Amino acid sequence: MQYDIIIVGSGPGGYVAAIRASQLGYKVAIVEKESLGGICLNWGCIPTKALLKSAQVKEYMDHAGDYGLSAGSVKVDFTKVVERSRGVAEGMSKGVQFLMKKNKITVINGFGILKKGKKVEVTDDKGQKTIITGNHIIVATGARAKPLPIAPIDGKKIIGYRHAMVLPKPPKRMVIIGAGAIGVEFAYFYHAMGTEVTIVEFFPQGLLPREDKDVSRELGRIYKRKGIKVMANSAVEKVDTKGRSCKVTVKNRKNEKVEEITCDVVLSAAGIAPNTEGIGLEEIGVKTTRGFIEVDEFYRTTVPGVYAIGDVIPTAALAHVASAEGIACVEKIKGMDVHPIDYNNIPSNTYCTPEVASVGYTEAAAKEAGYTVKVGKFPFSASGKASSAGDKSGFIKLVFDEKYGELLGAHMIGANVTEMIGEIVVARTLETTGHEIIKSVHPHPTMSEAIMEAAAAAYGEVIHL
Repeated sequence: MQYDIIIVGSGPGGYVAAIRASQLGYKVAIVEKESLGGICLNWGCIPTKALLKSAQVKEYMDHAGDYGLSAGSVKVDFTKVVERSRGVAEGMSKGVQFLMKKNKITVINGFGILKKGKKVEVTDDKGQKTIITGNHIIVATGARAKPLPIAPIDGKKIIGYRHAMVLPKPPKRMVIIGAGAIGVEFAYFYHAMGTEVTIVEFFPQGLLPREDKDVSRELGRIYKRKGIKVMANSAVEKVDTKGRSCKVTVKNRKNEKVEEITCDVVLSAAGIAPNTEGIGLEEIGVKTTRGFIEVDEFYRTTVPGVYAIGDVIPTAALAHVASAEGIACVEKIKGMDVHPIDYNNIPSNTYCTPEVASVGYTEAAAKEAGYTVKVGKFPFSASGKASSAGDKSGFIKLVFDEKYGELLGAHMIGANVTEMIGEIVVARTLETTGHEIIKSVHPHPTMSEAIMEAAAAAYGEVIHL
């Protein structure tokens, strides 16, 4: 039971690190207490997108008349919507099982606890313990929904994202605490399924408070038109679950107005907490701060031979970040020439409708960093492809450094923008300037040509606006 590398956790950080380590010639074991693929494949990224696709298809059918079609009234079979989502997740998890076998990675099912001497004690579901030893141990145990003292999750009236994915039927009324990606995506899904949705967000910016203000404002307008109520700059003070309904007390932080909202279900979507308790970190001397594991730029902890990647460290809690960290970690162990990850060039996507995507500095952050900026914005209302597709909402916004033309950030809201942000990531990696984007001929008609037009707008050269 001796391995070169042991990885605790098989999410998009853990299983990707395992595969890369195997490719580099290491004997690898991966420890997983639930299903291969972790939260992302089983309860996060993948199955939520399946739910959102069902919601989007329903919206298309509801507006079939706009395209000259007649589909009659649309009925939702919520059980089948959920079953499809679970089926997609199951298929992806089986795909990871195949990759483990293909790459000759040993999968050990059970709960792993780190022990001194580079050992991991694994307890299976029958209580049987196994000790395995590795030259290197990577902690990739992920995160869970962050508990709120005022709204403890009971799985019935107050739920987390896992419960929200498998409810037996859509509630009539739902209050969502938190307007980050999880809250915004579930708000769109349940509203499309017929639920009356209210979102409560602590920060004054409202929806997606970490995004550029123009994007948050635009999404807020769109959600309001849909009929989703957004209470920004507000705090949930109490949730009363006595009786058949929930009574949510919300206080506006600006005018101190208090409002009581009655609903059937409260979804707690106010962030995540790292899964670092009870896995032996303190016992072997791994240092943590507020629950997150401290690491250096190559994911080494305070204990030699022990590493940490993904949601257990204080970097962006995104699947693609965890994967990149896992690859960088094992390549550094191999002694390869590895460059630290540029966390300011990590794309962020939200898969509501319209979609939101961004990377780099917001306009405000760029100015705070001392840049003099040029900003170009191109609305999809001026896009031929968007018009023909029947969805002209949103825009592309690009932020450039006025002095050198460096592309500092991109902020997108609209149909399929999560598929377009990759162009910006590559452009920033290659240090592409505004004029180089303008002169890079984009195909017409496409949504992506709005990137070229936004760059042109920043320099006063926009054609179709």
